[in-house]
Amino acid sequence: MYYFSGIGDEAANKIDDQIRAIKALGWNDLEARNVEVPGFPKGNIHDIPDKAFDILVEKVQSAGIKINCFGSAIANWGKKIDQPFDSSLNEAKRALPRMKRLGTKFIRVMSFAVRPEEDQMVEERFRRLREITKMFLDEGIQPVHENCMNYGGMGWPFTLKLLEKVPGMKLVFDTANPVFNDDRSKPKPWKKQDPWEFYEHVKEHVVHVHVKDARWNNAKNDADYTMPGDGDGKVRPILKDLIASGYSGGISIEPHIAVVFHDANVKASDEEMFDSFVEYGRRLMLLADSIEVELKVPQMRARAPLLATASCNGAAKA
Repeated sequence: MYYFSGIGDEAANKIDDQIRAIKALGWNDLEARNVEVPGFPKGNIHDIPDKAFDILVEKVQSAGIKINCFGSAIANWGKKIDQPFDSSLNEAKRALPRMKRLGTKFIRVMSFAVRPEEDQMVEERFRRLREITKMFLDEGIQPVHENCMNYGGMGWPFTLKLLEKVPGMKLVFDTANPVFNDDRSKPKPWKKQDPWEFYEHVKEHVVHVHVKDARWNNAKNDADYTMPGDGDGKVRPILKDLIASGYSGGISIEPHIAVVFHDANVKASDEEMFDSFVEYGRRLMLLADSIEVELKVPQMRARAPLLATASCNGAAKA
């Protein structure tokens, strides 16, 4: 059976509210990225102090919540391939014992920022990612590469080349990232990527999925994010193909509705973040239900009774 999870910092900054949002949806899995615990500032799960991590462990375990994936900053779009490897390597070293302590199976990594130059320094990218991948695989942890603003995200041929050159790497596929990324596998002027085309070529390597949806807005040269199935991310056909093929991995929401992780200009109140996250999760479950009915398949995922939607200040909503 497949299962749902959500990237916690899209629901709330505080770990207590991230857990509350997951529970409000009847889910058991949290994808951890940035988190704030009492007495400590917010930070990525591989960067927060040891005492803060101890608090995190106690809270998620007491709540009966599993952390199914670490959303690391390793080799992400903020890291340049012509700069020292130290930051990503040190993040990997810090993440590894924390993942083992929590029993987390996947760690999301990327393939460094795209260079404006034609030369993408591919051999150095592959060398670094082979080192990181081996580090995790040797400890029974699976690195998963996301098709974001990085080398592998320049188009599906780049992702396949990455997999060829980095043995053991698997994929987390994000449905909306192709909507705002140029397809550099085709001649200039580059058009945006087709999410379905990207997915079709890489799906055999996908072990985890991020669901967000968007439409490209030429006027502002940026994406407008939508509820799942309302944009151009081909969310419904991709989910339908996954369910029909017997996919048994995680489907994790990254709404970008109230906040956008990589855009500090997008602001929202704690309540707006929490409520939009829960609404997004509910919409996704309804979409999955309708797909299962259309496919006439037996129940493909575990269901738990939904709680009343509790806002981040603790007040229950009908």
